[in-house]
Amino acid sequence: MFRYCPFCASEKISFEKRRVFRCPGCGFTYYHNTAAAVAGVVKTAAGLILLTRAKEPGRGKLDLPGGFVDPGEGAMDGLRREIIEELGWDPGPLGGAGERPCRLFASFPNTYVYKTIPYNTCDLFFSLDAPELTEKDLVIEAEEISGLRFIQPEDIDPDNLAFESVKRALRVYLNLGT
Repeated sequence: MFRYCPFCASEKISFEKRRVFRCPGCGFTYYHNTAAAVAGVVKTAAGLILLTRAKEPGRGKLDLPGGFVDPGEGAMDGLRREIIEELGWDPGPLGGAGERPCRLFASFPNTYVYKTIPYNTCDLFFSLDAPELTEKDLVIEAEEISGLRFIQPEDIDPDNLAFESVKRALRVYLNLGT
């Protein structure tokens, strides 16, 4: 990612152990840590909500509502924000007493390549039930999403899913009988 040290412009910057950049000239050190990402398996009366990606990576493939956790956010706060942004639907506070039940059921590593830069992610998968939710309640975010589908779990084709981590998570979800 760095061809030159961002502090001293040295060309001797190195990338070690697939996670740390070091400059021997000035001592600059940058840890390229794993980013947290969240996704929600939203179960409705009509099926699970899957989105068609409008951008790379995975353009044209199906994905779950979700995305990167922003600085200062917890996982469930990030999931709620992403659901609001992508579906135009606010599930309300997630998780605790008096809130919409939401539970972590799987987590897998993923590599998200964006504009040739590979980002290592830790993808956290949550399940939430929204039996009252219908397509007319949703307004998809057109920049990142080109379509929305309600799919029965048994009708999901793993080859149409954008990410290996999503494939793995849906296998876990279906085996749990959630």
